[in-house]
Amino acid sequence: MTRLAHDRYCDEIALQVTQLRSVVTSGADLAVTVPTCPDWSLEQLVRHEGGALRWVNALVGSRAEKNIPYEEIPLAGGPEKHGDPAALDAWLAETGELVVATLREAGPDTAVWGWLGDLSSGFWARRMTHEITIHRADATLAAGLPYEVAADVAADALDEWLEIAQWAQRRGQEPELQAGPARSIHLHATDTAPGLNAEWIVEFGEGGVGWRRGHEKATVALRGPLTPVLLAFYRRLPLASPELEILGDRKVLEFWLERATFG
Repeated sequence: MTRLAHDRYCDEIALQVTQLRSVVTSGADLAVTVPTCPDWSLEQLVRHEGGALRWVNALVGSRAEKNIPYEEIPLAGGPEKHGDPAALDAWLAETGELVVATLREAGPDTAVWGWLGDLSSGFWARRMTHEITIHRADATLAAGLPYEVAADVAADALDEWLEIAQWAQRRGQEPELQAGPARSIHLHATDTAPGLNAEWIVEFGEGGVGWRRGHEKATVALRGPLTPVLLAFYRRLPLASPELEILGDRKVLEFWLERATFG
């Protein structure tokens, strides 16, 4: 599947950092529990995301040939003072500037340690685009704020998630997805321009896990606007949400969502 341009990913990371900063400075309670990541408070989620961006900045900036331990990354844990929106915002702003500049300078083809079979700076630009896209959704849900994301980014996030799920399955994770009869899921975004082709077919069973873009009959279909479909498939939005429609065997979709793993 064709990826977005490298500069598009860099632009989106910069935008997503700005939007995440707006959550931090919105007056939201930084101590509130994040409903979709209940082990974290809002502040812990933001520190996690900023730390991940600084980790990638270190990987790409040093042209790392192996992983760099998280504890070796300067300021990866965030500002020393906790519960201070201004300090957290300033740290996040600096973080975004650092990683976007590093990714732009590297371009998409610089050799860098990674996973998913892609050892390039382009992998990290794409990965961090979707890392922050989804975690910003977590943050906005915790803060009670509205959330939207550009259609091309949302569609690519679904592509990447399916690639990761397939990679994890090939490594022997979640064997239940590789057992039993062949089943399929049709994801159908109802609000995008035809040229985006925002429909997916996911197949799993004894033949393993596979996917492709397309419109086909499936065991179950999940229909709705692209953003709610994205969030539901990432387990950030309940299937019972009014924006969504499920046609066919709902249990097949629930089975997938309970077992598909990030790796």
